Amino acid sequence: MTTTGRTAPSGRRLTLLAAGALAAAALVAGCGSSSSSSGSSSGGGSSSSSASSTGSPGATQGTLATEHDATLGTLVTDGQGYTLYRFDQDTSNPPATHCTDACASLWPPELANGSGSADLKGIDAKLVSTVTRPDGSRQLTLNGWPLYRYAPDTKPGETKGQGVDGTWFAATPTGDRAMPVSGGMPGTPSGGGY
Repeated sequence: MTTTGRTAPSGRRLTLLAAGALAAAALVAGCGSSSSSSGSSSGGGSSSSSASSTGSPGATQGTLATEHDATLGTLVTDGQGYTLYRFDQDTSNPPATHCTDACASLWPPELANGSGSADLKGIDAKLVSTVTRPDGSRQLTLNGWPLYRYAPDTKPGETKGQGVDGTWFAATPTGDRAMPVSGGMPGTPSGGGY
């Protein structure tokens, strides 16, 4: 694209905006499911991973607590009150994570603390364990389901990841999907799912 005169800065802005949009689309597309079924599979999922696939672990690594949400009931949170989610394309028996690479940047896994355990507040210790991620880190599981944060949740208590793509749900203290207290299926937010 060639620009001249005073239109050059505007043209550069458009080029930068287009490049940013393409990068965002690549991020979203980069974490699609490689499995065609949502049931459990032996050895399915992405085989590629990197050391940075775990996202940015928070200072509250390895803390599981409960908080009450007016719409969804009692949810599992990390130590700072951020909602934790489960991914329907993972498996719970056996526990396996299928959110790696770009997916794990948007949905950072909740990792075990340095001792490989978790500090628990309102969570049954018998339901908590870990699964080894492809990069070797240990991710906390609840009733077998690996737990994640959602990067767009920027404040404690937010639940923006609830129902994303019909596969991401806030976790309950038993590891189940959170559903609206009044019943029914939540709407499926668009954008940012994997």
